[in-house]
Amino acid sequence: MKENSMTGNGGRTATSRPRAALLTFLGGTGTVTGSKFMVESDHARVLVDCGLFQGLAELRRRNWKPLPLDAEDVDAVVLTHAHLDHCGYLPRLVREGFRGRVACTPNTARLAELVLRDSARLLAEEAEHANRNGWSRHHPAEPLYEDKDVDRALALFDPAPVGTDVAVAPRTTLRLHHGGHILGSAWAHLTFEDGGTLAASGDLGRPVHPLLRPPEPFSGADVLLLESTYGNRHHDDTAARNRFGDSIVATLARGGTVLIPAFAVDRTEVVLHELAELRRSGRLPASVPVYVDSPMALAALRIYQDAFADHAPELRPDLDELGSGALESAPFTPIRSPRESAEIRRSNGPCVIVSASGMATGGRVVRHLRNLLPDPRNTILIVGFAAAGTRARDLVDGARTLKMYGTYVPVRAHVANVPAFSAHADADETLAWLRDAPAPHTVYLVHGEPDGSQALRDRIDRELGWTAVVPRLGERVLVR
Repeated sequence: MKENSMTGNGGRTATSRPRAALLTFLGGTGTVTGSKFMVESDHARVLVDCGLFQGLAELRRRNWKPLPLDAEDVDAVVLTHAHLDHCGYLPRLVREGFRGRVACTPNTARLAELVLRDSARLLAEEAEHANRNGWSRHHPAEPLYEDKDVDRALALFDPAPVGTDVAVAPRTTLRLHHGGHILGSAWAHLTFEDGGTLAASGDLGRPVHPLLRPPEPFSGADVLLLESTYGNRHHDDTAARNRFGDSIVATLARGGTVLIPAFAVDRTEVVLHELAELRRSGRLPASVPVYVDSPMALAALRIYQDAFADHAPELRPDLDELGSGALESAPFTPIRSPRESAEIRRSNGPCVIVSASGMATGGRVVRHLRNLLPDPRNTILIVGFAAAGTRARDLVDGARTLKMYGTYVPVRAHVANVPAFSAHADADETLAWLRDAPAPHTVYLVHGEPDGSQALRDRIDRELGWTAVVPRLGERVLVR
């Protein structure tokens, strides 16, 4: 085994006592993005999640900083799910020399291909735009990674079944459990042969997800990495659904258009499900078109529909009774080409547009925002967590102008925030997921902004009596 590139310690001798594994926080601290957690034992190095930083420019710049490790020495990457902030750095890691196994569920592997190819396309477009307009500090500007890096990364995927022990790296066993956040999501449990166990929640789902089963309960580990996105919030589902429906009805009554920025993976499916309910109740008239303007979201929807046809065990069992309409949530009009997208921007009649990206950081939704924001008849519906530094967060915080394509656009449209549509567990749901498990030695609150992480830490300490810590970026701790 090669010398440990992060600690400077080599493998142990046959007569020495095994050392506790070392955990290093390489991302997902102080922010909801960039999740990367390195676990090193005497025999293996495993990276849990490999995500991109998003949001504030200061965070995005971290994607370009070299990680404090030798990528070729990493034995495996475990992906909890296919969202970009958990898998989007993987092609860069491959470019830097990683050649190990990528372990995840089969549906995460399918969705990750969509997400990573789309990410490479957007990075290439950004670099091309920077070179054409001269706004980059780098000459020439280059993307963080390219299609060929994605190809090499996808070749390393080796899906693992949920609920089965697999040898993911030397003397290291992985077991994945249903996570309930998006299709394919899982929480991970690692066991090191010399002693010590670590669990990572990934993004924890909700028991009320309309399509997915609730997350399997936490069953214990020496150390737990626990997301804290909504660590200081409570989802009021009834109020959220009412606000969602009322906002649409009011907008259509004044002749406006509703724009719903939605993540292409899972959030679009949940939004379409809710729109179908409004259609069935008569609150959304059949004469009002619903457009899905995101080729990636349409491709992800196809994967969800395939999972339904295959009776995937992570889907709610009552979907069989509801029929495939619960996933198709039609009728809606798919918008595939840029020309079709431009045509709906020029239409005058009331409509509902569901478009990516969910935080309005890029994609077709930005052009729709530029078109719709100046008109007070319109509504922008924010239906999930919006990270600091994103356009969605600026709208939620009451911005009166938004900058896009080099100019400022006035915000005169209505903005409605419906965070309970998030697929992340709130504080009460997270505590319920933990409550019946044996106490870990330490819970580390990750993947959250400071207020949420600290609030959840305090509740875990107060209500469960467990040791909970909010770690710092780059901090190293022992797994024991």
